[in-house]
Amino acid sequence: MSYKLHHSGTGLMAAAALGLVLGATAASADIRFWTTETQPARLERQQKMADDFMAKTGIGVEVIPVEEKDLGTRATAAFAAGDLPDVIYHPLQYALPWTEAGILDPEAANEVVEALGTGTFAPGPLNMAMSGGNVVAVPVDGWTQMVVYRRDLFEENGLEPPTSYANVIAAIEKLHNPPEMFGFVAPTKVDEGYMGQVLEHILLANGASPVDSSGFTGFDEARTVEALEFYKAIAEASPPGELFWDQARTVFFAGQTAMIIWSPFILDEMAGLRDSAPPTINDDPMTRELASKAGIVTNFAGPSNADGAAWADARYFGITADADIEEAQKFIEYSMNDGYTSTLAIAPEGKFPIRRGSSPGSTDFVEAWSMLDVGVDRRAPLGELYPQDMIDEIVGGLDVGQRWGVAEGQLALASKIINSQAINRVFRRYFDGEIGAADAVKALNDELASIN
Repeated sequence: MSYKLHHSGTGLMAAAALGLVLGATAASADIRFWTTETQPARLERQQKMADDFMAKTGIGVEVIPVEEKDLGTRATAAFAAGDLPDVIYHPLQYALPWTEAGILDPEAANEVVEALGTGTFAPGPLNMAMSGGNVVAVPVDGWTQMVVYRRDLFEENGLEPPTSYANVIAAIEKLHNPPEMFGFVAPTKVDEGYMGQVLEHILLANGASPVDSSGFTGFDEARTVEALEFYKAIAEASPPGELFWDQARTVFFAGQTAMIIWSPFILDEMAGLRDSAPPTINDDPMTRELASKAGIVTNFAGPSNADGAAWADARYFGITADADIEEAQKFIEYSMNDGYTSTLAIAPEGKFPIRRGSSPGSTDFVEAWSMLDVGVDRRAPLGELYPQDMIDEIVGGLDVGQRWGVAEGQLALASKIINSQAINRVFRRYFDGEIGAADAVKALNDELASIN
């Protein structure tokens, strides 16, 4: 699946083998570093960074690959045994729970953020990892989901970019002309995580959330009805059938839809750099025509939430309770400063720079990132493929990035709600005409109330 980072069985076996090689340096290591970037090429880059850090500081780092699906159980077991690594590269979902459990040392991480300069970081990921006045883990990189649209068609028809429900509907009314052109391509296959991710973005955009600091609250009826009606409109403007991530991308790549909601991993594919997912807007599988005609929007607003929201995912460096704090802090500071471009280069298409520059107001890290090569079968920098305003929009989404339950300390509950796929099922019942909007909100809240 290319909606997120790409993994394969062969890659995992190779990663495991490489892990044995990396582990051979354990005897000389001063600190241990767990990373979920387990693909062989990415591990090689991280080992090179560890070697450079040792050459600069004399501090040895053992790079230990841990599959993301195993990270929670591995960390819990290591904590119980008093054998945590010094630093863990981890997703957002663990930042606050691990702090509450005592696995992370929030004061040590906050000191790193302050030393690097709080004002040099995008505020969204900082706020998502805030507890008790501390940033509990150091934000490293992230990405925001995007409304990808045909900028050429919008401009030709005098349409505003799809920054709101209203602008999307206006564009559909103007551009929807099936079967030659569909106004949108929205996921409708209820057992796919892709649909849940898109729905969370759309509900966030309208300020609708199922949780507050006390736990489950249920969705507000008025805001959720607006989201239901909007999703029905974009589903009706989509091709027929149960659409999932691959079909949605294929329709956009063929030039048959004006809009799609997708992750940034579409950016290299859209520019003809990946043979397994070529654009088919013309006869050249390496064409950059579609990339030249595309625009993106990260922050997206509903009628009841004028500020809108960007759906963001962020990754962090956590300093653990068993760490050699000073050496761990030095490693993170190096990885976020002198070595930051190398950190982002591990997979630049999905690692947007959360730290914008080396000093407040500086954008030197963003500029360096935009010149890093992306792609698989061919490579080119994003700054060569897309104009500066798109680069600014890609990175700017992290300023306001959100997820359900983060600010309220209820991310774990919100994740269970999303993973239940109840929201997918009820929205599908509504736009299939089985139930009305008010009944859909009631059905949704009744089903979700049992999740804890």
